[in-house]
Amino acid sequence: MLGVLGVAGVMFLVNGGKPIGGNESTAGVCKITVTADILNVRSGPGDMQPIVSTMPRDAVADAQARVENGYRMLSDRRWVSQQFVALTSDSTCK
Repeated sequence: MLGVLGVAGVMFLVNGGKPIGGNESTAGVCKITVTADILNVRSGPGDMQPIVSTMPRDAVADAQARVENGYRMLSDRRWVSQQFVALTSDSTCK
């Protein structure tokens, strides 16, 4: 029994003192603010991907830390160009 507790304790410390397998809501906040007048939201990370909607300047959206090909993934799996968004002041993602 002590061996299991020891392993669990080491895993807890290696994970930065956070529970193993925690959900993403405890992992931090990732939000963007639109800096362009109108921002195209695309179905994938690229200029050739279909536009599925638009967002106005100063709109705030939940995002993911994932960036691909100069595009950031929003929380709903749509993509926006990194060039036209800024992370909010309370964002912990990069």
